[in-house]
Amino acid sequence: MGVYLVDVDAEGWFGEGEEGRAETAAGLNAELARRGLPPYDSVPEAAGFVRGSGQSFEEKLVPSMDGFMALCEAHLSEAETDTLCGWTVLVPVSLDEEIKLPVESSYSDDTVIAGAPQVLAIAEKLATAVALPPEVPEMCDNLDLTMWFLDGEAEKVAATAPGPWSEDLDATFYVALYLRAAQHSLRRGCPLLYS
Repeated sequence: MGVYLVDVDAEGWFGEGEEGRAETAAGLNAELARRGLPPYDSVPEAAGFVRGSGQSFEEKLVPSMDGFMALCEAHLSEAETDTLCGWTVLVPVSLDEEIKLPVESSYSDDTVIAGAPQVLAIAEKLATAVALPPEVPEMCDNLDLTMWFLDGEAEKVAATAPGPWSEDLDATFYVALYLRAAQHSLRRGCPLLYS
């Protein structure tokens, strides 16, 4: 149990029923059309799981977010924090303004859609602020990031290469989570959402 951030393939995005997001997909495309933007129809099909391939994304939101929110307050504007943390669906489409749909999502009565380019720019700002080390996993196929931070690898790296990132590993986990999520969405061209 718990909250996971996962990517969605074409079947999960356009499909009907409990596992499908057809209503969200249709609402997004209607709003994109209203803004004079092309529809978001190029969601990739499911890829076979190969650890380290970067073809899928799944991370569990385990640590406390208190330190991360304090980090946001110290380095970001309120609008940037809202963009970084306020979405329920992330898409690889540039959105100057988030899209709010009256569609129930896993943990909210509405669906808030943010653009991965905007989220990436804000996450990169935080990654620079904490000097995120290169050892942090880039491909997050199967809880790779979660395990790196929670199973001791982050502490080992912090012992030999300390820095601002190692002062609050829970906060840095979320910096890395949002950074890698936005990178994955753009690299694969897929949406991500909480489940």
